[in-house]
Amino acid sequence: MAETNGGTGSGPATGALYQRFVGPLLQSDVGADAEQLSRLTLLALGQAALRRRWPLVSGSLAGLAGELQHRDARLEQTLFGCRFANPVGLAAGFDKNGVAAAIWDCFGFGFAELGTVTWHGQPGNPRPRLFRLAAERAALNRMGFNNDGAQALRRTLERQQLQPPGQRPAVLGINLGKSKITPLELAPDDYASSLELLAPLADYAVINVSSPNTPGLRELQDEVLLRRLVERLRRLPACPPLLVKIAPDLEDDAIDAIARLAYEEGLAGVIAVNTSIDRLGLVGRILPQTGQTLAQEMGGLSGRPLRRRALEVVRRLRAAAGPALPLVGVGGIDSPEAAWERISAGASLVQLYTGWIYEGPQLVPAILEGLLQQLDRHGLRTIGEAVGSGLPWR
Repeated sequence: MAETNGGTGSGPATGALYQRFVGPLLQSDVGADAEQLSRLTLLALGQAALRRRWPLVSGSLAGLAGELQHRDARLEQTLFGCRFANPVGLAAGFDKNGVAAAIWDCFGFGFAELGTVTWHGQPGNPRPRLFRLAAERAALNRMGFNNDGAQALRRTLERQQLQPPGQRPAVLGINLGKSKITPLELAPDDYASSLELLAPLADYAVINVSSPNTPGLRELQDEVLLRRLVERLRRLPACPPLLVKIAPDLEDDAIDAIARLAYEEGLAGVIAVNTSIDRLGLVGRILPQTGQTLAQEMGGLSGRPLRRRALEVVRRLRAAAGPALPLVGVGGIDSPEAAWERISAGASLVQLYTGWIYEGPQLVPAILEGLLQQLDRHGLRTIGEAVGSGLPWR
């Protein structure tokens, strides 16, 4: 039987409160600024993470965990040396500076990916740079790797007094990007500086070469350049398991080449996918904030419109890489069915971001309950048996 932790919270469930107070703000493209909402949320979560042992904060977090955590041995997996309590994680991009690293398990996540972090702190692109597409349950972002830098991230994580890697309630990955001021030819050293500093704090690390918002970055998905980058990072002492995050806009032969490289270089896995520069049928959609169409706007598209393409990329990777390479599915996952189809197609883990914002905290336990329901209906014993099974949602 699945279990939820006994919580100490009282009153309306967190999910109901979210839908009552935050939900209305997300029903329109205009109104509350999307980036400002995220900033205020992280400010509060960061304070809770630092004070999580204070009695009042501890009690509130225990109540939250009681509502949102869903523990069941059938959902557990060990992948690239990390034990995942469940396959649902927070995608990179939300907690860029790792301020809430210590408490993401309280939201039910089996893992959380911090970053993207760059060696040099940088402000990112000019605002506005994050836009809601409420009717489509989507977002357009051109943030540009805004973050405080690798050295600040290390200090932030150390202040939270995290348990060592391998001993945490939720696995923590760190997503690494290239600093905007660093020339492409020096990218390997830029990534290596960040990884060398942060490796002791990471359960795994991700090479982000797929954001559309740093000029030239996606060129690093080229097989020759990516191999050079991976080889540079793997030479570092105590290098954690390395994954690469790819774009949804790659051609099939480029996806096959990355699968081949992952096998040959011993990468721990591939994360598919990042945001898309394809407008996915929304080229004429106008952003009220700018008066321009999506075709005229820069940035990456995320959320529900990405679901189909993200699924195609996972299927292609699984076919090219075989069953051994762990895949992480992300993009357009906003329901239990979407999570199941990604796992059934070959992803061992899934990540949420845009869908989690729209659906609220209750999405994580809803997905976990849905996955367990599918295991029962298909007669499977563990989530690992579902990975790549091709079994439909029932």
